[in-house]
Amino acid sequence: MKRYIIFNPAAGSVTDRKELLSALARLEPAKLRLTKKRGDAERWTREAIKTKSDFIAVAGGDGTLNEVVNGLAKAARRPRVGLIPLGTGNDFARTLGLPSSLEENIDILKSAAKTAPVDLVRVTSKRRIRYFVNVSAGGFSGLVDKKTTRKVKRTWGPLAYVRGAAAALPNLHAYRTKIKLDDDKEFAAELFNVVIANGRFVAHGLPIAPTADPGDGLLDVVLIPKVRGPELVLLAAEIVLGKHVSSSDAVLRRAKKVAVRSNPGMWFNVDGELIGNAPAVFQIMPRALNFVVR
Repeated sequence: MKRYIIFNPAAGSVTDRKELLSALARLEPAKLRLTKKRGDAERWTREAIKTKSDFIAVAGGDGTLNEVVNGLAKAARRPRVGLIPLGTGNDFARTLGLPSSLEENIDILKSAAKTAPVDLVRVTSKRRIRYFVNVSAGGFSGLVDKKTTRKVKRTWGPLAYVRGAAAALPNLHAYRTKIKLDDDKEFAAELFNVVIANGRFVAHGLPIAPTADPGDGLLDVVLIPKVRGPELVLLAAEIVLGKHVSSSDAVLRRAKKVAVRSNPGMWFNVDGELIGNAPAVFQIMPRALNFVVR
């Protein structure tokens, strides 16, 4: 097996580069590349494809994985993908049910006994075309992320998101939004947030789409309508617990294609990177990738 390893030594949980390199050597890679700057993982992925590697192991966080996914998206032949979660969030690894232990993940990739098909999502905006496997969010979530500082996370723990939502309230505004799901009629709503999910988790384990299946050929769409401040903070608490799927304040839908228009144009991000603003179209690419799983 020609394993090609892409390792991000700056990933959030990396403390001992030498120890990690020693562990990665157990995979007997045909090539091991280290990233130094944004875009390197995408570039190394394209190199792996050219060298006809049949297995790319991603040793890094969600951001590194996102670059690898974008390197694979347009390839005629896509190698299997293995994941060694080394980031601070590791949200997609949670969706795949991967362990937190480095050694356990090395063992999984060494045997590569089991794989699972994973959908890829293409998002087209005026700015560019990008791809992702996890979650894209537009609207108030960006403000909440800014307010949820490291100090807040240390102090509030699992409730940090709720604290961030409360701090963001004075700066929130609704978006006059039009949504079209597949070929259904477009509908309008005043929204604080639009979430397009293929994976289940964001923001270091927040279950934004707790029933999402990354291999079912469908996007999970979570719409947060304009509500009063206290109701929004309560909804944020429900999101932390994964209870918003039954909340009367959240709207959940599933579709293969989602078109979003808004005024003002809400910006969407995926894995911390802005990918463009509305209008934007999200399109599922069913089972486009193959991931090694436990």
